[in-house]
Amino acid sequence: MLIQRRMIMEKSKHVEWEVINSIGILRLSNPPENYLAEPEFIDHGFIEDRILNDKVKGIIICGAGRHFSGGANLDDLFLLANNNEKMIADMDKGKALLDYFEYLEIPVIAAIKGICFGAGLEIALATHLRVCSEKALFAFPESNYGLIPGLGGTTRLSEKATFPQSLKMILKGDMIDVNEAHDMNIADYIVPDQEVFDFSLSLLKRMTEDRSLKVIHYVMRALMNTKHLTLSEAMKEETRMFCELAAEEAERRTENQDQ
Repeated sequence: MLIQRRMIMEKSKHVEWEVINSIGILRLSNPPENYLAEPEFIDHGFIEDRILNDKVKGIIICGAGRHFSGGANLDDLFLLANNNEKMIADMDKGKALLDYFEYLEIPVIAAIKGICFGAGLEIALATHLRVCSEKALFAFPESNYGLIPGLGGTTRLSEKATFPQSLKMILKGDMIDVNEAHDMNIADYIVPDQEVFDFSLSLLKRMTEDRSLKVIHYVMRALMNTKHLTLSEAMKEETRMFCELAAEEAERRTENQDQ
């Protein structure tokens, strides 16, 4: 299998990027717990350029080694809190990055092993599918430190889990296992620990390999439209995209018949 490796230039952010056959791999690489150096854990412009230039059809976000991510380093977080203006700006950048992943017009999978805590869980909740190890553990421990999730975690969790489930998880701050995470619609797939990455890669390959980027984009766009358009607007846009793709396919078939 041909692998192209491209390391992110900002090594202080502890993130690696590579492409495996049109699938982008974004690896949080600050072992052992893969704490995030900043809320904007990868440069927004860099990832946009790589997705475009590498013609990426899907992305896997994973952690280096045993864990996905333990979230923010508390020492760095409270140091940043001494500058309220900068902290708000940095948190806004982090939220914008997660919004970007959530609304990308290609599928994004979180491949989760080990711990997935705090900001790490907020990253996972911003992806479209979560493939989890049978040993994975999840938590929003912020309330144990006088905090709440700050990168959209409360909103994204409440979109997937019930209000009582979300309330209990965030206020108690306790760990939950992968089975409870599945019951809360956090874990979409549960697989053996050693198979998490390969399963994620195979899943994305099956979803995208024989599909054009335009078809992938239109599927994602049609599904996302249900979040911010009225039902009639979303259905109208779905029909428009369908007819556009059908016309292009009909033209291709005519050209092939003429050759």
